[in-house]
Amino acid sequence: MYDWSQPETFDALLATRRSVGLYEENIPLARETISALITAASKAPSAYNLQNWKFIAVQSPDGKTRLQEAAYGQPQVSAASATIIIVGLMDGYRELANNLRPAQAEGIVPASVARNWVDAARDTHKNNTQLRRDEAIRSASLAAMCLMLAAEARGLATGAMSGFDAAAVQAAFDLQSSELPVMLITVGQARAGAWPQKPRRPASEILAFA
Repeated sequence: MYDWSQPETFDALLATRRSVGLYEENIPLARETISALITAASKAPSAYNLQNWKFIAVQSPDGKTRLQEAAYGQPQVSAASATIIIVGLMDGYRELANNLRPAQAEGIVPASVARNWVDAARDTHKNNTQLRRDEAIRSASLAAMCLMLAAEARGLATGAMSGFDAAAVQAAFDLQSSELPVMLITVGQARAGAWPQKPRRPASEILAFA
C-alpha cells in the first residue's frame, strides 16, 4: 500500500505508472472497484464545475466485441478486464445549475456566484460549438488521468487509447451527437512482457520560466 502522507509516494506512483497493451485475460473486475475508479475520476476539475463527462464500463463479451470493432480490432479491448469509454458532454452547460446545487447546499458556492456561473456558461457555450467541444475534451481528459492514477494506486494497469472511430463508438453505445467519445481506458492486470514506463524528457528541456 502507498503511504500518502509522504509526497515522495505520489512521485513514485507517477514514475512507475505505465501504458499497458498486454493484459491477463479472463480476470474479473468487481463493479465496486469500477465504481471507485469512476468516483476518483469525478474529482477532476472542470470549468465552472461543469462535470461535463460520463463513463461507460465495457465488460460484457457483447460490449467488448462492439467496442473492439470500433477500435480497429485492437486486442487489448477484449483482453482487459474492462475498458472505460471516457465521454465528454458538449452540452454540459445545460446541467450546470443542477450540478452546482450540492455546492450551494454545503455553503461552498454562494447562490449569487452560482447564478453568475450559469449565466456565463450559457452565454459563452450555447452558440460556440468549438468551445463546447474543447471544454468536453479538456474535462474528460482530466477525468481520465484521475481514473488511471486511482487504478494504479489499486495495483491495476491501464492504457489510454485514442485509436478508435468516434462515430462508430457513438453508434455502438447509443451516444447522442453531443456526447463525444474522447478516449478509451483499458483496465486490468498487466501480462508478463508488458513494457515498463518509457523514458521521458527531463524538465530542463520542457520547462520555461516567464
